[in-house]
Amino acid sequence: MRENNNFEEILTGRRSVRVYDEKVKISKQEMKQILEETVLAPSSVNMQPWRFVVVESDEAKEKLRPLVRFNTRQNDTSAAMILIFGDLECYVYGEEIYNQAFQAGKIPEQIKNEQLETIIPLYESLSKEEMSRIVAIDGSLAAMQLMLVARSYGYDTNPIGGFEHDKLAETFEMDKKRYLPVMILSIGKMKEPGFESVRLPIDKVAEWK
Repeated sequence: MRENNNFEEILTGRRSVRVYDEKVKISKQEMKQILEETVLAPSSVNMQPWRFVVVESDEAKEKLRPLVRFNTRQNDTSAAMILIFGDLECYVYGEEIYNQAFQAGKIPEQIKNEQLETIIPLYESLSKEEMSRIVAIDGSLAAMQLMLVARSYGYDTNPIGGFEHDKLAETFEMDKKRYLPVMILSIGKMKEPGFESVRLPIDKVAEWK
C-alpha cells in the first residue's frame, strides 16, 4: 500500500541503506504494483528495454550472494534484490508496443506504421556497443523510477553497481548475450539508518549560457 505522496519527503528521506529488517517481506501483488509504476519511466523510442528479476527466495539469494561482492548485508537482509537488465533485442517487441499504442487510440495508424518502418531497421542495424549504451541509459531511468516509487510505498532501497556483471545473467538462466546487467536494487524496510549524504551546490554542477 502506498504510504507517501509527498515528493519532497520521498527525495530527502533517502539514505544509503545497508541493513534491512529481515522480518519485512513484500507480497508479489505489491511488488507487481511497484514495478507497474516503475515501467512508466521514459525510454528511447518507447522500446522499454528494461527487464527485472526479483530475487526474494532464500535459494535465489544464496545464488546471488557470491556475485554481490561487498554488498552481502543488503542481499541477506532485504525483502528482495531486484536485478535490472537491458534487453539488447528489445526491438522484437516494437510491433507489439506500437500496435498497443494504436489500439489504445494514442497514435494514428499512419504514425504507427511510419515509426515501425524507421525504428525497427535502425535498431537492428546498431552495433552491440550502441545498443548497450541505449539500454543502460533506459535501464538506469527505470532504476531511479523504481527507487522513487518504492519510497512512496514506504520502502527503502539501495542501488548496487558492485557485482559480477559477467556472471549475473547466466546465474539466473538468462541469455548473457542478450541481457545486459545494468544495476541491482535492494529493497525493504531500513533497520539500521544509513549515513546521510551531501550534495555539491548547484553552482558547482550546472551552468547557464
